Parts: sequence; structure tokens; C-alpha cells
Amino acid sequence: MTDKRMSADDVAAQVRDGMTVGIGGWGSRRKPMSLVRALLRTDVRDLTVVSFGGPDVGLLCQAGKVRKVVYGFVSLDSIALDPHFRAAREAGSLEIAEYDEGMCLAGLRAAAHRLPFMPIRAGLSSDVLTINPDLRTITSPYDPDDVVVAMPPLTLDVALVHLNAADQLGNAQYLGPDAYFDDLFCMAAKESYVSCERIVPTEELTATAPVQSLLLSRMFVTGVVESPGSAHFTSCAPDYGRDESFQRHYVASAREPAAWAEFERQFLSGSEDDYQAAVRAFDERPAVAL
Repeated sequence: MTDKRMSADDVAAQVRDGMTVGIGGWGSRRKPMSLVRALLRTDVRDLTVVSFGGPDVGLLCQAGKVRKVVYGFVSLDSIALDPHFRAAREAGSLEIAEYDEGMCLAGLRAAAHRLPFMPIRAGLSSDVLTINPDLRTITSPYDPDDVVVAMPPLTLDVALVHLNAADQLGNAQYLGPDAYFDDLFCMAAKESYVSCERIVPTEELTATAPVQSLLLSRMFVTGVVESPGSAHFTSCAPDYGRDESFQRHYVASAREPAAWAEFERQFLSGSEDDYQAAVRAFDERPAVAL
């Protein structure tokens, strides 16, 4: 069977201008941030990003790599809005498709099952249909009074997700409280790439955890990247929580161009190893006396 191990830069090299990229996780939780940072180091542009968004969306927007965002929300969880996404929306520099969260889920399911649409009641009698005039409703063939939204498939060229553990074949496992919808992102995509905290022998995946924790089958995974700590600054429970101090620093730096230029120099100008070393230095800095 195929050894699917690769580097984050190898993954980023598979993403080309104009592609539709789905990014797993949820808000500021278990985001494949090392893969996002690898994308920042490329010249790729004009992406459509599909995400239950967090700093993944914000960083890609700030770097000018995004043409369109398809989303249910873009939030940092403990901080309501990602500052870069907010700035891009207020500037009107993005195309957007803003859906109810359930509608995004239905779109991924439609794509995963290769269906032309998925019926859903979410969005009815709301402005979702007004701001997305391309959406259609459909009447039930069993009840002429039952009308639902026909959510089109959110078909992806590439999916990027982060899980706790994987084997070299691409079977991947989550160990936190929520699977989010990483499996649907991968099933909806032509190619799917998984970063993980550790690559282990296949038998270790279920040695101490239930079989149900195996979220991804190797049949839906193109490549796997071992990258400890690479969801930072988002959480990856139970391995680590969200780095709240760093997240606040990210948001504060985004408020002023000079501060953001320094953030980029310090954290985003080098390799993933450089990023992790800079984060350690940031976390170990002496406390400021009040």
C-alpha cells in the first residue's frame, strides 16, 4: 500500500491558481495552520475558500490569495471576528457566499455523495435567499405544499484538514470532543491532505482509542503530513488548547500596518520550523509588570 507521507510545502505545491480549497476545523479549533502557512509561502492566487472559518481564512485573505469565500461564519471563537476577514469584507474586496451553517454542511454532503443538490429547510424565510439569488427552492414530489432549499454541492479541488494522529497510509484519527466535518471536506474533494500531530503504525490508532475515532479512511486521503503543534494558534484537543495570548497578539497586530509588518517578519517570513521557534520565544517572553 502507498506511503502517503509528504511535507507541508509538497502539499502547497499541489494548489494552483483558481482552485476551490476546503479547509477543515471550526473557527479557531483544529485548523491545518501549517498547511495554510505553507500556502502563504507560495505565489498562488485567485482561490475560492470553503470553510467554517477562522484564522485560516483571515491569513489567506490578508495575503491576497483569495477571490471568494464560501462560509457559514469566520470567527476566532473567543474573539468574535477575524480582523483580516472583517477588513476584506468591509472593503468589498471579496466575492462571498454567506450561508447558514447547516446549508454549508448540506453542500458538502451533496458534493461528497456526488448529488446535484441536497434538500434542506435552513435558509427558508430568511435573507440567505436574498443575498444568494443563485439559490433555488424545490417542491417535494410527495407533497406540493412542502418547499425546501436545494443546496448545490460544494465541490472542492483540494481539502486541507488537521487531525491528532494518522498512519503513513492516510488513515487519520481525532481524539478531541468533536470531529467537526473534516471527513465531509475530504469526501467532497478531488484531493485531500491531512496534517497531524504524529504519524504512528496503523495498529496504534485503535490500541487505546475506539474505532469510531478513525475519522478518515485512507481511500479519501491523498497525502499526510506529520507536523507536531501545527494547528497553532488554534486548538487541537487533547494535545493542546488554543494559544489565547498569541491569538490576541495576532488580532492586535492586525490593527496597524507597521505592527502587522512586524508580525509577518517575526512569524510568517520563514519556514514552519522558524514559526514554531518564534512561537516558543513569544510564549517564553518575560511577563510585563503592571
